[in-house]
Amino acid sequence: MKGYWNIFSKGLVLENPIFVLALSLCPALAVTTSVVNALTMGLTVTFVISMNNLVVSLFRNWVNPKVRVPIYITSIATIVTVAELLLKAFAPLLYKELGIYLSLVVVFAIILARAEVFASKNGPWPSFIDGFGMGCGFTIAMLIIGVIRELFGNGTILGYTVLGSWYPPALIFIMAPGASSSSATW
Repeated sequence: MKGYWNIFSKGLVLENPIFVLALSLCPALAVTTSVVNALTMGLTVTFVISMNNLVVSLFRNWVNPKVRVPIYITSIATIVTVAELLLKAFAPLLYKELGIYLSLVVVFAIILARAEVFASKNGPWPSFIDGFGMGCGFTIAMLIIGVIRELFGNGTILGYTVLGSWYPPALIFIMAPGASSSSATW
């Protein structure tokens, strides 16, 4: 059990995809204009990376090493499509809000990296735990950035006013260049 905790927890802190490994930053920063968007993208990436790690680990012995990357990308694209269809069906406003960035999850470096580094060398359960831990670390980082950007950009968190009418929102935080400035605040 301690071994599984070590696998899971490294994605939270020691190998956090955003804060430590600095992977998938551009699309991650693009969608963190609000806490809801950040959480949705984080949960989507958690689902995709966990499921892809599971699929890669299940089929790792049958995949020719010469074609492993295209097969991993095909697996990721299939899982992302499922996630997109689920969001479109059950949360159409969030689907529309995240737009093209949902499709870009296919090329997130962290997902392919975890398939190559961990899932292709380990069994299904440890691979799923690794993906879930990395996804949770990604989600936590997205939430931190989303809270900072929404708080300073709108004076709200989850749409609820936090800073009051006395606060003049710094709109730069919720604009595209604000992703850089908000990440520099921590």
